[in-house]
Amino acid sequence: MSLAPFEFEGVSVRPGQRAVVEMPAAHLYTRTALSIPVHIVHGRRPGPVLLVCAAIHGDELNGVEVIRRLLTLGGLKRMHGTLVAVPVVNVFGFIHKSRYLPDRRDLNRCFPGSETGSLGARMAHLLKSRILDRATHAIDLHTGAIHRSNLPQIRANLDSPDTAAMARAFGVPVVINSVLREGTLREVAEAQNIPVITYEAGEALRFDETSIRVGVRGVVAVMRDLGMLTRRRQPEPMVQPAVANSSSWVRAEDDGVFRPLVALGARVRPGQLLGRISSPFGTDERDVIAPYSGILIGRNNLPLVNEGDALFHVARFDEVKDVAAQVEAFSQSIESEPPVAEDEAPILA
Repeated sequence: MSLAPFEFEGVSVRPGQRAVVEMPAAHLYTRTALSIPVHIVHGRRPGPVLLVCAAIHGDELNGVEVIRRLLTLGGLKRMHGTLVAVPVVNVFGFIHKSRYLPDRRDLNRCFPGSETGSLGARMAHLLKSRILDRATHAIDLHTGAIHRSNLPQIRANLDSPDTAAMARAFGVPVVINSVLREGTLREVAEAQNIPVITYEAGEALRFDETSIRVGVRGVVAVMRDLGMLTRRRQPEPMVQPAVANSSSWVRAEDDGVFRPLVALGARVRPGQLLGRISSPFGTDERDVIAPYSGILIGRNNLPLVNEGDALFHVARFDEVKDVAAQVEAFSQSIESEPPVAEDEAPILA
């Protein structure tokens, strides 16, 4: 019995074929139509339907490049199942280099949405009803917010065995057992028993080569674990991710010019000096001190801060020293290995 075509928005994608379908989304004020390009790669053999999407926040660009590179891989010709890739979900935000929709709503707080609600609700409903509901698994690609960098990490609901398996397979050293926030793609997917993980890495409006490489390698690793791609004859050593017990932000206790003194991925200890905040017009300054031990997984890159601004995101682990060593070894291995796509030139910072 032959595999049936994958039907989407009136387009029939036969086994072994691929297509780009322009899904109508909304209009600009000029009544110019906006569409969301959806890439469908339909394998010759049955298997999972994996959704990989990026730029739900329109200024988070690393995932866009991850998907572009993913779609160039030759191994997709021998794929089992179906890959549904959406490089840019929030086309409004992408056009305006903004996290938000024109009405200032966060699309990733609008799910499951509705056909008759706000612009955000309508777009969320469109993505859920037309794409997410067709998936068996999902990977949502994100970065830190504007002026904030995230260490490559996975956020997932580890209470779900299938989701936990995807988080492990992705192969990054740090996994955050993250609660399901209301209105997010993750919450809606998990409610429908669709395992979903979120990959966070880098900073909004910036390409980061390491974050992109880790993302491509991670998505491919998940596809291999799901049986969509063939496993390597000599598999790479499996990264055993450490799960953070909790995480919190160290915030500014003063206004001024912020100078960070520790890098992403660094191990921090209670009482350690993390940075300084000084007056731009004088010599007085205030130290930023680590309240507890952990690994630095997020950092503010903007030198100008106000009291209460988030500066350092620190994750806590049972064995901080071991996690720090694993993060360092992982970073070195990524920087030294060739890209997944052999002819891909790295993006230079």
